[in-house]
Amino acid sequence: MAQLNQMELQNLRHMLGAHDTACEKMQTYAQQATDPQVKSFFEKAAQDAKNTKQQLMTFLQ
Repeated sequence: MAQLNQMELQNLRHMLGAHDTACEKMQTYAQQATDPQVKSFFEKAAQDAKNTKQQLMTFLQ
């Protein structure tokens, strides 16, 4: 895989941070939800954000 330039690395770091924040927020919302469908929605959103973050991390290897 080709090396990332500084701009790409900066953008990747920004996206990683955004997905990490989204994952944490969605987990918090899921914990606070009382409706099972809403809880499930936020749990799935948290998992999706976590999966995307893990995929983005592969660009740093």
